[in-house]
Amino acid sequence: MASTLNQRLTPATEDRVLRSSAVRTQTTGADSFIANPPQIDNGDEARYADKSGTYTKGVLQEGIGLVDLAAYDSFIRALSSGNPSDFEKIVLGGPRTLNGPQGGLSFSLSSADVSQFAVPPAPALASEAYATELVELYWASLLRDVAVTDYKSNPTAMKAAAELSSMRAYAGPRDSSGAVTPELLFRGTFAGESVGPYLSQFLVQPTALGPLPITQRYVTNKAGQDFALSPAEYQQVQNGQPTGKSLTPLAQPLYLHDGRGLAAYTHDDVLYQAYFLAYLVLNTINNGGPAPLNPGNPYRGSKSQNGFASFGQPDIAATLATVADLALKAVWYQKWWVHLRHRPESGGAIVHLLRTGQGGSIQGHVSDTVVDSQAVAASFAANNSYLLSQAFPEGSPTHPAYPTGHGAVAGACITALKFFFDGSFVLKNPIVASSDGKSTGKYTAPAGEPPLTVNGELHKLADNISFGHGIHAGIHWRSDTLTSIQLGEAVALSYLRDRAHTYNEQFSISLTKLDGSTVTIANP
Repeated sequence: MASTLNQRLTPATEDRVLRSSAVRTQTTGADSFIANPPQIDNGDEARYADKSGTYTKGVLQEGIGLVDLAAYDSFIRALSSGNPSDFEKIVLGGPRTLNGPQGGLSFSLSSADVSQFAVPPAPALASEAYATELVELYWASLLRDVAVTDYKSNPTAMKAAAELSSMRAYAGPRDSSGAVTPELLFRGTFAGESVGPYLSQFLVQPTALGPLPITQRYVTNKAGQDFALSPAEYQQVQNGQPTGKSLTPLAQPLYLHDGRGLAAYTHDDVLYQAYFLAYLVLNTINNGGPAPLNPGNPYRGSKSQNGFASFGQPDIAATLATVADLALKAVWYQKWWVHLRHRPESGGAIVHLLRTGQGGSIQGHVSDTVVDSQAVAASFAANNSYLLSQAFPEGSPTHPAYPTGHGAVAGACITALKFFFDGSFVLKNPIVASSDGKSTGKYTAPAGEPPLTVNGELHKLADNISFGHGIHAGIHWRSDTLTSIQLGEAVALSYLRDRAHTYNEQFSISLTKLDGSTVTIANP
């Protein structure tokens, strides 16, 4: 009997089940030898018996800044046991449910385990770093409706920059003289983030999804509409009870141009949406064609093949979704089982208590650096409240702050894009949104400014989105974003290293990490 084509195409098709098992065993074995890092929190959960420095939103509250301790015990019991039935016994304060804590206990078949990643402790409640981050958040709340292109001439932005410049613990970028300028407000510190417009080109450039043209105009919300500014409303929000208030979307979609627009984007986005759109932009950014592939891509320069199921468009798109999923589970483990950091709205509540003579009702106090800050005074003058205004009626999501999910997904997805595309490629014809968000125009760089590159704009994109969901909305701390992007990068690299062994192609791909170092992923 004549052999089948499959039988004749050997050795390529021989012993695939055994070879597949060997790959799985090899990657699992390598991952299992990675040492488990210490998982260290900031000590606030143990430090304050009333849990005023710990995340408890959604769990039954006793008063402003105070959780019902019996309800808290039900919460900790579920986290401790990991038993799904115990999560159903958590005593909540209203109908709003906790946001998927069990996701942090998921296992991965394609990367190191979530327990093998770690981030530093978050700033402690009484620290100067915490106070400085809260000062930044109060200023951001006052600048929510100011176009980022107008910061340089806006009086409030100037005051924000001046106060943050005076704070030694401020972790954002400074200019060569050590000053925080208005143009540097709410930017990240990774390479390229202080170059060019505030908003990444990946958030403003047109592109296409196959035959569907995409112009990046987004629905945003009515200016001046902020929430949780009265003690009663704040307490409803903490208990997960409806306040009867809602957002007012604008009828005309706009280009992203201010903090409120970024907050609105992240309120409703599919979590890795910005990075899938960045991938689409990379396919059209080079005079209508794609940006160059990573120099290590095995098909770059090939005369007989192109990538498709591997190293091609379907592979890139699927990898983004995969690393986003893995990073989200890793950050969920950190949020619920390591840090339990409370949200900025809780920090604002402590400021409220201290400024209104009620500080004795809670054990946890913040530094006078924020209590006596110009930011808090300006916020009170604008809102007649010491509470931190929120961009959404419900305030933050019902999961702990540190690190942030949007940031972890950002770090993972931009790492995947660096794996596939040439990060040093210079983006031609950059654009910037108008101050009203109705149009875009050519960006003209000042003399001597470095060019915009793929890597720089990916870094900027990661912080734009994570700060949009955080600093601009009032629901995440700066340090949430910094550590989460780095966490996401680590998760993506773990996945890409394991997955490298599944490819048939031989390759050696290098990419530049967030810290500026180079990492190489190769097969064999």
